[in-house]
Amino acid sequence: MAAQQRYRLFDITLARRTQISPSLVRFTFCGPQVARMATYAPDQRIKLFFTQGEGSLEALFDIAKREEQDWYSAYRALPDAQRPAMRTYTIRALRPERSEVDVEFVLHGDNGPASRWAMHARPGDRLAMTAPAANAEGPTLGYEWKPPRGVRRILIIADETALPAAAGILETLDVLPFTPEVEALIEVPCSDDVQPLPQAAKLRWLTRDTEPACHHGELLLQAVRDVDLRHEVLALGGGPSPASDDRDDDDAPLWEPATLDDNAPFYAWIAAETKVAMQLRRYLLNECGLPKQYVTSMGYWRLGKANG
Repeated sequence: MAAQQRYRLFDITLARRTQISPSLVRFTFCGPQVARMATYAPDQRIKLFFTQGEGSLEALFDIAKREEQDWYSAYRALPDAQRPAMRTYTIRALRPERSEVDVEFVLHGDNGPASRWAMHARPGDRLAMTAPAANAEGPTLGYEWKPPRGVRRILIIADETALPAAAGILETLDVLPFTPEVEALIEVPCSDDVQPLPQAAKLRWLTRDTEPACHHGELLLQAVRDVDLRHEVLALGGGPSPASDDRDDDDAPLWEPATLDDNAPFYAWIAAETKVAMQLRRYLLNECGLPKQYVTSMGYWRLGKANG
């Protein structure tokens, strides 16, 4: 209940559409309520709601007025015909002083309510968003980018769905109270999706159009083997162990945050297609021997399912 009450429902309107690259588009939303929105990390999760029937957003906004209910319980109580489709995204930028918030979408065809909306959206279109409320009390929630204060080396691995979060992370490295060595691997559909990002990290772009026969995530799985982690493994007292990752259900959702104190010297942040993220995690734990408490692994989507 507390986690849901920390978030509130915002009424937002599309102000601008900006094509970042062939596969990525940035939507800038506005509305007076956005001035009361908050974000706490570059991978801050929010949810967007897409109309599926007549008046479905109005029904959802009616829920928000019932303060005795958390928004998710009330949302689930809506009849199927009135319940809008809900998808998870990342806040790319928030400008509360201008009542604007940016969210970036990966374009992948007319195969789901979110991707369909992204293909046809125009300024003036209305959506609903749940996001942190600036005036809410309690712990900050909805993000996993939590590098230890004393970290000396960071590894970031992302596919295109996690690119907005990874880009935000790279843009905030220069404000960290430390100067760690940072290496980032980012896989995108095509060479034109490569974008200028701050040079605070050793950044390697992996583009699938240059390797036509490769599958999604394959370039990430190859590239991570070029990352030399022997020093970190020895320093952390790890070593190859088949039992390091004891997950035995490849179809289960993957969301495994690191559990570290501020003295930890190493931190890995992985966000990608679920099975790819799971394979990356298993490589780092089982083959390299990194202790699992140093690795945050997240499945942002699942290949073959209607994620958009």
